[in-house]
Amino acid sequence: MASQAQNIRLNAYTNYVFDEGVDSYYSSTNYFNGKIRGGLLWGLGAEFLTNPNYGIEVLYQRQDSDGPATYYNGGLKNKDFKIGIDHIFLGFNRYFKTGNPKIEPYTGLMAGVSVFSLKNADPGERSSATKFGYGLRGGVNIWASNKVGIKLQAHVISAAQAFGGGFYVGTGGAGVGATSYSSFWQFGVGGGLTFKLGK
Repeated sequence: MASQAQNIRLNAYTNYVFDEGVDSYYSSTNYFNGKIRGGLLWGLGAEFLTNPNYGIEVLYQRQDSDGPATYYNGGLKNKDFKIGIDHIFLGFNRYFKTGNPKIEPYTGLMAGVSVFSLKNADPGERSSATKFGYGLRGGVNIWASNKVGIKLQAHVISAAQAFGGGFYVGTGGAGVGATSYSSFWQFGVGGGLTFKLGK
């Protein structure tokens, strides 16, 4: 068990994510245009290294943001939505050896679900949507000791068809399936800490 514990890492993340525009246009009476404001994206992960070069990580990330939008719903309207975004991902990480054991570059793929929640939805609007989410990341672990490292990384996260008329403003009614959608691409930079378990 001690040998297995040496292959487990706990990761804590703090990232700044940038503004991302979202829009959907199906017709002159069924559209919206807006953005998700950037801010803090934090997260926690538990990672198992299958060997020194590869790791599998279960990862949770959270962002709270504002989403100002212009949309058509029985007339032209503007609203500043309060949005919560939860990402639950399975990550696959690839580590690279360097001449310095304290420097550990990595790249990774993430895939799972992204849950978007509106905190101030109007009556008749959907207040949440769960979509397929995925992302790419790259960075470096700088080991300050045998057990504790500092993470520096950049990433991009996407949620396919994350925003449509039905999610924001309910304009589609029974025909919401025909509404066009806007995918969500959000870039971020930041870092965090990584901890090796075991002796």
